[in-house]
Amino acid sequence: MNGTLYLCSRLNQLINLYMERNREIYQVTLIGGAINVILLVFKFVAGIVGHSAAMVADAVHSLSDFVTDLIVLVFVRISSQPEDKSHDYGHGKYETLAMTIIGLALLGAAVGIVYSGVVKIVAWTEGIQLEAPGSLALWAALLSVVLKEAIYHYSMAKARQLQSQAVEANAWHHRSDALSSIGTAVGIGGAILLGQRWAVLDPIASVVVGLFIVKVSIDLLRNGIGDLTEQSLPDDVEEEILQLAASVTGVEKPHALRTRRIGNHYAIEFHILMDGNIPLREAHDKASEVERLLREHYGAETHISVHVEPTQEGV
Repeated sequence: MNGTLYLCSRLNQLINLYMERNREIYQVTLIGGAINVILLVFKFVAGIVGHSAAMVADAVHSLSDFVTDLIVLVFVRISSQPEDKSHDYGHGKYETLAMTIIGLALLGAAVGIVYSGVVKIVAWTEGIQLEAPGSLALWAALLSVVLKEAIYHYSMAKARQLQSQAVEANAWHHRSDALSSIGTAVGIGGAILLGQRWAVLDPIASVVVGLFIVKVSIDLLRNGIGDLTEQSLPDDVEEEILQLAASVTGVEKPHALRTRRIGNHYAIEFHILMDGNIPLREAHDKASEVERLLREHYGAETHISVHVEPTQEGV
């Protein structure tokens, strides 16, 4: 009876944690989304009125930010669903899928920024006079830098607190937009201060920043695709797992380790050796102690499978 009450209590705690985590993810995403909408409208207006190709490209980047906010809201709700008949390990991979989609969206925005800038630069080299940007575009870029850098730090802090891949990916998207706006501000500011002859600084800056965003997006895609294709955990984490298991008295030679990520949680499977002459109850308790130790270290939702084998002396 006591065991049943404990399990019910533990289940309620886990449900409450899931609900609280989702509420916080929604909150940080909605705040970022609201800022993206404001900047999106302002940048498009400033880019068109201020005659700045870089600012229009920056506005497109902000549009991609807004779309990724929507993706996070949808996929976090799906990933928080408990395990069911069709998903024995839960739905955590959906959050990883969201991170991968964000990486693709970011890559697409980056390629668009680079392409737009290159077209302008080529036109300038052919003698076509580029239209100098106006001061409104410069103010829009500076405002974007301040707001996007602020939301980056807020989102990253929340991502670490909530251990959310999707929120972390979205935070980097905010940072990339801030960096894009820095490049835009430099290009627009240089064109304004140096005159019509240097209007080409606007597209040059957009190309440089666009290439940086390409790198960020590729990093996100590498991590997301790695998790979706069952990539193992880093070597230092696997070594730590084996050391933790071996630290339990009576447990010998942890081996045949297999690891992967399921959303924000680890999945760990391995074999351990024990004296074959000890009672089954004692072997079970020791295996449970190994599981408890790993869950304390990596989180209560860690999936752990321990296979016990007898030592040669116990056979």
